[in-house]
Amino acid sequence: MEWNRLINDKRFGLEHWHDPRRGAVRTDFRRDYDRLVFSSPFRRLQNKTQVFPLPGSIFVHNRLTHSLEVSCVGKSLADSVARTLTGKYAAAGEPADHFAHIGDIVAAACLAHDLGNPPFGHSGERAIATYFSEGPGKELRELLSADQWADFTHFEGNANAFRVLTHQFKGRREGGFAMTYSTLAAIVKYPYESSVSTNGKFGFFVSERDNFVKVADELGLRRFSGEGEPLRYARHPLVYLVEAADDICYEVMDIEDAHKLKILGTDEVISLFTGFFDGERLVAMNRVMDKVSDPNEKIGYLRSCVIGALVDSCASAFCDNEEAILDGTFEGCLLNHIGERERAGYERCNALSWDKIYRAAEVVDVELAGNRIISELMQRLAGAVMNPQLNYSRLLLAKFPQQYDTCSPSVYGRLQAVLDHVSGMTDVYALDLYRKLTGMSLPAV
Repeated sequence: MEWNRLINDKRFGLEHWHDPRRGAVRTDFRRDYDRLVFSSPFRRLQNKTQVFPLPGSIFVHNRLTHSLEVSCVGKSLADSVARTLTGKYAAAGEPADHFAHIGDIVAAACLAHDLGNPPFGHSGERAIATYFSEGPGKELRELLSADQWADFTHFEGNANAFRVLTHQFKGRREGGFAMTYSTLAAIVKYPYESSVSTNGKFGFFVSERDNFVKVADELGLRRFSGEGEPLRYARHPLVYLVEAADDICYEVMDIEDAHKLKILGTDEVISLFTGFFDGERLVAMNRVMDKVSDPNEKIGYLRSCVIGALVDSCASAFCDNEEAILDGTFEGCLLNHIGERERAGYERCNALSWDKIYRAAEVVDVELAGNRIISELMQRLAGAVMNPQLNYSRLLLAKFPQQYDTCSPSVYGRLQAVLDHVSGMTDVYALDLYRKLTGMSLPAV
């Protein structure tokens, strides 16, 4: 793959209006970022669970704050890579101006990476998938093609984000958000169809297959599948930076939240975070902490140090493996290729998170409630689009936003309208609708 094709400011759906905007104050990649910040799907992330229940007396991360932090980390990571690559290519006498855009592309892609996630965290994804694979949705199997069925039984928030950004919903303009090709490609972590998914992960639904091919072919992404085979491409190189920023924030910030909620003790977290360092750097960090008595301030300082160390190590791993990344033969994620000390520290964090955070009572309670709520909503709303002639269905269909095509001539299209509606809900809205549909809450009279 070639950088001069991979960095492309053409807008999806607005190709005929393409204007490079030479000399403009804001590049089209920066416009992508601004467009996302001002969008409704992005604002709704403030009421979607990250890991812990939404704020009570202690404020923890939601999907919105997580996405903003990932964007900050991603831009720092991308800017570091851009500096190295600019020097490398300029020294070789090759064009290097396009590397200046990497930071804005990654920052925008990081903002968008969770736009397709349903309410209640990753348990929401599993609840949708298991509605079809284990629940009442199994009876719909014979009405769908094998590829369509795989889309639903492996429902993936990342694939849904690509749909949110590119699909032309009813009454909306062609091209969806009309994002640049590079930003769109940079969010697709699993650039292949659901029928060849790995561990249930894939990058685009059947309905957006042609959209992804259009983007991938324009950017020159390497295609691994042959004619007539399920689509499978190499990742856009910047996906590795988006993924690394997401993983860094997810791991480190979950530990800080767990400390604030007193799931983890101060000494335990200090030991965990200082394990990333040694020598003079560790001595200097201990000096700083000796001057601070507030435990949360100490953890916040260490958290920033850990993120900085991981960003530097991931940037080096990307540049060291640039050739394999461009060839599409790079294996694993960047965090698998960082320095030994940083990798060991990250693995300790990951092991502790699975042992004490993701199995914590507060987290499991959210998963149980989210599963019940989403399963019930799926059952009722899917029943409505499949039997629109019933009186109860007509009432339910009135609850759908007009942009979702509940009258699609295909079963797949109607069920996608259900998924569009449910995945776009906030935790609060989903809970409120669940209570109303089950009679637990009635409108005031």
